[in-house]
Amino acid sequence: MSKYLYIDGACGISGDMTVAALLDLGASREKLDKALASLRPFGEFSYSVTQGNSYSIAGCCFNVHLPHEETPHEEHYHHHHHHRHLNDVLDILQHVQMNERARKKAEEIFRYVAQAEAKAHGCSLEDVHFHEVGAMDSLADIVGAATLADDLEVDGCIVTSLRDGQGTVMCQHGELPVPVPAVLNIAEASGISLQSSHTQGEMITPTGIAIAAALRTHDHLPETYRVLRSGIGLGKRDFGRANFLRLQLIEDVTPINQVYELAANIDDSTPEELGFLMERLFNAGALDAWYTPCVMKKGRPAVTLGVLVKGERLEDVQNCVLEHSSSIGLRYCEVQRTTMQRETIRVNLPYGEVQVKHSTLGGITRYSPEYESMKALALTTGRSLRSIYDDVMSQIRASET
Repeated sequence: MSKYLYIDGACGISGDMTVAALLDLGASREKLDKALASLRPFGEFSYSVTQGNSYSIAGCCFNVHLPHEETPHEEHYHHHHHHRHLNDVLDILQHVQMNERARKKAEEIFRYVAQAEAKAHGCSLEDVHFHEVGAMDSLADIVGAATLADDLEVDGCIVTSLRDGQGTVMCQHGELPVPVPAVLNIAEASGISLQSSHTQGEMITPTGIAIAAALRTHDHLPETYRVLRSGIGLGKRDFGRANFLRLQLIEDVTPINQVYELAANIDDSTPEELGFLMERLFNAGALDAWYTPCVMKKGRPAVTLGVLVKGERLEDVQNCVLEHSSSIGLRYCEVQRTTMQRETIRVNLPYGEVQVKHSTLGGITRYSPEYESMKALALTTGRSLRSIYDDVMSQIRASET
């Protein structure tokens, strides 16, 4: 069964709320302390992790404290003026005590923000000045989020949508409408869906949505899942109602016989492209794939691609079809299937071993020698595939009598 991190964005998201929720979810405080300690040579700051509540909702608070700062770090609206370029930030990350997976994820988060700021201000990526995000509090948020998310060792991250407020917010560049331009640009670049609410103010920060964009691997929940644990990260702004980010560790328990059948008509791909697509589909998680000859409009000969795939890999397979074929659309539906129980057994012949798929359902039994196993034996012994197949089946029949 697959385990996922689910980012529930119903109340928005920010960097500090994400770190707090990950800690509340059980990610390693020790790894966070180690990573943030290695940031201190690049700027003075301290931080605290406490428990609190927001309108009776209990959760974790993560606060970064900067010198001469009268109030705790509030990423939602408290801004700083420490300017750094993207290359400066990437150089700092090379000195942070975190594993390479987490470091790459932190770099990806910063690139999302840099590209969004470059688009908002009409400048090149190299000319972008990180204002709020270049400050130590946001560096701590991003390094912390990348480190803690990696510590969970999940199979993927699900972000269905994020909800923002309305009105305006004051920032480095003056008064801006909500969602702010950087948030909209990251949503556009990542494909994350946004929802609006009646809440006055900024519920999604650029750092928050950049973290969600970098972590996200899926945009839908499994049809059936088990909640293993949940974590609450409290925000610090008073919206007149509970302000928190909820994260969940979930386990996909969708029945194995529930799959999706995907189809696309293709009339202008070459045989080489179709062969390459078939290979990529299985790499993307297809359970089975096939081509059926058909005739499309204007009498054009074509093929219909058919694919079977589990729900958690549906998006990957869809993207594979659109990327590696000439198709500009596809269709899919949920189907039920019956499968035999399968196991792999080994049959020892006088000249070598062959792996055999043993399938059963009720009183039905079937044996299927594996092609790759027979091929390897044929190449080393000089025997034909047919003779090896016959020997395997003869030995199986003998063992059953």
